[in-house]
Amino acid sequence: MKNKSLLSGRNIALFVIVLIAGVVPVFLKDQYMMGLLTSILIYAALASAWNIIGGMAGQLDLAVAAYVGLGAYTMGTLLIRWNITPWIGMIIGGLVAMGFAVLIGFPLFGFKITGLWYTLTSSALVMVLQKVFLMWDSVGGATERYLPVDPKYPFYSMKYVQNPYLLLYYIILAILVIVIFVNYRIRASKLGYSLLALGEDEDAVQVLGVNSQFAKIKALMIYAFIAGVIGTIYAMNFGYVHPSYFNPDMSTEVAILGIVGGMGITFGPVVAAIFLVSLKEFLRAYLGGNLPGLYMVAYAVILILVVLFQPRGITVMFQTYYQKIISKFGVKKDG
Repeated sequence: MKNKSLLSGRNIALFVIVLIAGVVPVFLKDQYMMGLLTSILIYAALASAWNIIGGMAGQLDLAVAAYVGLGAYTMGTLLIRWNITPWIGMIIGGLVAMGFAVLIGFPLFGFKITGLWYTLTSSALVMVLQKVFLMWDSVGGATERYLPVDPKYPFYSMKYVQNPYLLLYYIILAILVIVIFVNYRIRASKLGYSLLALGEDEDAVQVLGVNSQFAKIKALMIYAFIAGVIGTIYAMNFGYVHPSYFNPDMSTEVAILGIVGGMGITFGPVVAAIFLVSLKEFLRAYLGGNLPGLYMVAYAVILILVVLFQPRGITVMFQTYYQKIISKFGVKKDG
């Protein structure tokens, strides 16, 4: 049975995609394209993490930039002040983000703050943290603090001088695979069933004896930890830390990726990231100088079209073709 499950269409498709993604840098020498691919993976991983709290639990969370910023600043401060490798700072940053999420989540979910009020509160957290870090001089204040890279030990610094995106690309690819695996495990667990039910009708689920506060707090912790870890890759990708990381636009983009890809669909955020992040960079590169902010207009138009014609997400369109393709090869369908 285990061998058969390993040969499921879903697992084979995932293996092929990861294999292709793994060999792309071998043939791709263009640094701009490497940077673009790294950005796509970062947003895909963030949106996949958001899927746990937003897609499964049905909480429209707009605080991902808060956790990314906390993770980035934690890692950056440890590296700049005490030369602690980002490999360690990455985990500590994730724990700091998770701790902050617990401090915020307990009162919010304890007082049953949901829906629009939860969305507004989570969005406000990003702006509050941005102002706090702008005034916090001991961590840099409003100035950019550049992350040191040791050319003798680039792996320790998590960045190579000659090829700055290569290592980051493979790290975020590994994180994305882990996040997808975590999504699968949660979805098939008791927690996943509770979250999916909460996303449909929280009052009805509570009548059945499900502790909605505990389930949502647990989902929030996992999501915040992953976002905090990704904050390290985000900061290393730019090479500095700055309060601009607490960016409400990032939170909105990540939520849009989760919604457009398909709420609760594991591969949905990845599919949406490939299309929308690529579109954003294309519009920014070719039309950004003349029409700044156009990519957000494109996001809005796409979101409206998805809501009107494919409310379950664009990934649903590909699932039928995917099942037809794997059935031709005699591969077991995902059940």
